[in-house]
Amino acid sequence: MSGRDSRAWVEVDLAAITDNARTVARLAGVRLLPAVKANAYGLGAVAVSRALEALDPWGYVVATLEEGAELRAAGISRPIVVLMPVRGDLFDAYADLRLTPAIGDAAALHAWSARQLGPFHLEIDTGMGRTGVRWDEVDACAAALDTPLFEGAFTQFHSAELTDGSAERQQERFEAAVARMPRRPPLVHCANSAAVLRSPRFAYDLVRPGVFLYGGSPGGGLPEGKQAVAVRARVVSVRRIRAGETVSYNATWTAPRDTIVATLGIGYADGVPRELGTGPAKGSSYALLNGARCPYVGLVTMDLTMVETGATPCAVGDIATVVGRSGDTCVTLEHFARWAGVLQRAFLTGLGTRLPRIPV
Repeated sequence: MSGRDSRAWVEVDLAAITDNARTVARLAGVRLLPAVKANAYGLGAVAVSRALEALDPWGYVVATLEEGAELRAAGISRPIVVLMPVRGDLFDAYADLRLTPAIGDAAALHAWSARQLGPFHLEIDTGMGRTGVRWDEVDACAAALDTPLFEGAFTQFHSAELTDGSAERQQERFEAAVARMPRRPPLVHCANSAAVLRSPRFAYDLVRPGVFLYGGSPGGGLPEGKQAVAVRARVVSVRRIRAGETVSYNATWTAPRDTIVATLGIGYADGVPRELGTGPAKGSSYALLNGARCPYVGLVTMDLTMVETGATPCAVGDIATVVGRSGDTCVTLEHFARWAGVLQRAFLTGLGTRLPRIPV
């Protein structure tokens, strides 16, 4: 059975992702280190990485050893930086797969450096408070950094989408930390999607775009990338609902009139938020079906979602668009995330594994 024969699926526009990456490279003026972690934000890390090869990126960023191993098994040979703090018992696995660890504590740094297993990148915590060597404690790492294997240093902005000065303060801390190191590594990087879109001053030797590649916006006032994803679902049932009758669990929607409700073969197990039709966006969120905007009604269930079609003709097997373009109308990631009350990144990475990913 092909993907489009399924009850629901995700379409991935690899050309749009590549165009978005090209835009980032042009804005930054340096090479790319695209974030393909979390299965390329849910869209397929192998397919996305292969598409991005045409742009000659320096390498790729993943979150875990397993994600790096998947890319290696698929034939990706460029450097792969693994952001999860590396454990000593996994050193040999990293070396065998030629994965570059992001090291963020002195003990791991000294252990890796002593074994001379390969290049590494040092993570500097400039205010995220999560992982990495504190910016004001890098002196304790000096001896372990005095090696040609010290390939890169980076930090992570916590609010690069804001204009409150926090990114600039983190940048100052980062630059001060790098200046105190016994040698400047060949690769210094700190810019995510938001930082790149705000200013090229955040671009050093590499930039690490994420959500913008996949068609999202990294924050208010910043542009979205080209639409790169569509989520579609087939109508699996069409029902006449009388005025006063209810739909879904807890009877959260009551029909104000005689109407028609179509049931779509997609639910919260596939990543559609349960409160999509009942939360703050109640009455304004909709799927696109046969040229009409059909509002979500009732709670989304594990496998099924209901929309009111009213006078719009529909039949079992028709295709509804949850996210993406249908005809002249488009439900963008920004629209859907606002309706659902979730981050665009959270929606993308939460798309369930039951949904086939179809390159288009």
